[in-house]
Amino acid sequence: MKQEKKKTVLIIGGNRGIGKAIGLRMAGSGWNIWFTYYRHHDAAAKTKRAIEKLGVACRVFRFDVSDYQATQDALGKLTHVRPPDALVYNAGIAQDNLIVLMSKDQWNSVISTNLTGFYNVVHTVLFGMLRASRGRIVVVSSASGQLGHAGQVNYSASKAGLIGAAKALAREVGKKNINVNVVSPGVIVTSMTRALPKDKLLPLISQARFGTPEDVAALVDFLCSEKHMYIHGQVIGVNGGLVM
Repeated sequence: MKQEKKKTVLIIGGNRGIGKAIGLRMAGSGWNIWFTYYRHHDAAAKTKRAIEKLGVACRVFRFDVSDYQATQDALGKLTHVRPPDALVYNAGIAQDNLIVLMSKDQWNSVISTNLTGFYNVVHTVLFGMLRASRGRIVVVSSASGQLGHAGQVNYSASKAGLIGAAKALAREVGKKNINVNVVSPGVIVTSMTRALPKDKLLPLISQARFGTPEDVAALVDFLCSEKHMYIHGQVIGVNGGLVM
């Protein structure tokens, strides 16, 4: 397959953890990869090299997804002319605290990155996908957005907001041959979940194990790659039975 004939996926938040696993999985399926990041430059460079070793092209963009103008500057012209075939919104941060102790900055930073960033990206990228009348959009939410977790009011609110936004977006763009779905991971072993009380969480998981980034990546790859796609506007859990 010639390089220019391969499809392209844009992964927002693709340098580490789940985002990196998605990039590697989809590269293995023959996709060219564009991914974004803001911090952890060394990790981004390593991820780019790992993706390119799989024989596909990889392009990296560095900007703060919570900054609308920065998002426009990084992605606007490119995606208007050449929209990606798939968009994966995986940007996310956590600033956990009980709400009575939570600072305004902790609230704002999580909402700005996790939820407002979704608006910034979709508003920038979607026009080109609509014009092409094709595309797949996968939003990475969280079981916290479905259940709510003490100490994560800001995070749970942002991830629940993503579910509502994706469902509404699915109603807007379905007739344009654009599929929109939500992947909702449970406890996935990444740097973000390192501090969680895993001894208390494990008994709640039916499969009696925590998930891996590769578990999530497999589903994202399927939703972006499967030709016969009648899954639209759905929230699909990857949680080992934590949420049923």
